[in-house]
Formats: sequence, C-alpha cells, structure tokens
Amino acid sequence: MLTPQGLKGKQYRVTGNSYPRLGRPPRRSRRVLALIGSLLALALIALGGVQLVQIFTGHGRQASAQACASPAASGTPLAAPEPGSGAATDPAGAPAAPAATSTAVPQPQAVTVNVYNATGKSGLAARTAEELKQRGFTVGKVGNAPSALDKKVPGTVQVISGPGGIGAATLVGSQVAGATTTADTRADATVDLVIGDAYTAMLDPTQAAAALAAAIKPSAAAEPGSC
Repeated sequence: MLTPQGLKGKQYRVTGNSYPRLGRPPRRSRRVLALIGSLLALALIALGGVQLVQIFTGHGRQASAQACASPAASGTPLAAPEPGSGAATDPAGAPAAPAATSTAVPQPQAVTVNVYNATGKSGLAARTAEELKQRGFTVGKVGNAPSALDKKVPGTVQVISGPGGIGAATLVGSQVAGATTTADTRADATVDLVIGDAYTAMLDPTQAAAALAAAIKPSAAAEPGSC
C-alpha cells in the first residue's frame, strides 16, 4: 500500500460511529402518498363507525320505513276521479262506494255455482253440476255457455266471479286441474264454472283439498329492508 508523501511512518485509524448512507434518501412523493393513505384509512374507519351507530340506534330502520311509506300515508292527498273517467258517482256527484270485495274462502254450502258447457260434448254441465252438489256446493243455473264463451274456452274450465266472489271462485277453481279465473262486474257472490275443451273430470276430494291449500298459501314475507 502506498503512503502519501509527508505521512510516512504515521498510523491513522477511523474513529466515531457514523457511517455514510449507502441507499438513496427517501423521496418526498413517498411521504405524501403515505400521508394520503393514512387519511383514507381514518375516513373509512369513521364511516364504518357512523353506520354501526345507525344500525344499533334504529335510524336505518326508520329511514327504510319512511322510504317504503305509501303515497297516501305521506300526506299527499290522492287525486279525485275526473268527470267522465268511468268512476261511478252517486246523484249528488260524490264517488260511489266500490263493490265489496271478499277474498276469504267460504264453505262449499255458501257458494252458488252456475255450470255452463262451452264444448260440443253433451251432458257435461249436468254431470259436473251433480258432482259439485255432492261436494256441498249450491248449484244455480245449468246449461250451455252463452255465445260469448261457447266454443271459446280452450282450457279445462274458466271460473268467473265478481268482486264479492273472489274467495268462492278460488274454492271452485281448486276442484278442477288447470282452472283459470276471471272477474266481471256482477254485484253478487255467485260463481260461473264454464267447461272448456280440455276438461275431462274433476279432481278427487283429496287432490282438490291440496290444490286449495296451495292456492291460499300466503306468500313469503318481505325481507328486512325491502318494501
């Protein structure tokens, strides 16, 4: 090893505990990004805390209930029917009360069924009416279907009722597989059973009871938070 001129014969050693940095000094951009990340993390933690407080205090449920409220309950009055819109009115000009609607399923003895044959097969109405009578139904009119329905019922049977006979129509329709139900404006609770081209026979009492249970089974309750 060569010794610089003027230092010959002298010994030197390194003292102290500081050493030069071997890596690059930290950039300012990295510190800025770290600061922004910390602020975002704190904001997310604060937002989660607010949501938890709302859940446990019930504020969220109250807001959902208000959102699901009907227009009538919100304080906004419903618009009255305009003249000539088809709504019934009494002589004084006020809207008439709507026809009573009954969706409760009655006993067969309380149901009056009119049986009509809309097919080209003779005797179907009489045989079906007799079987309905044996099951406890009160049989009204029996005969051929009116011209509006004659040869125009492709299914098994078409059950027709007014607003006051909806529950009775459900009971009658459960006696035949594939029955369809429609409504008209009749004021009483009678039910028309119109036999169609696909009709072969009524369900047996056990099958009819199962069909009725399925027809009146309540729908699943709405999940929490849904309207």
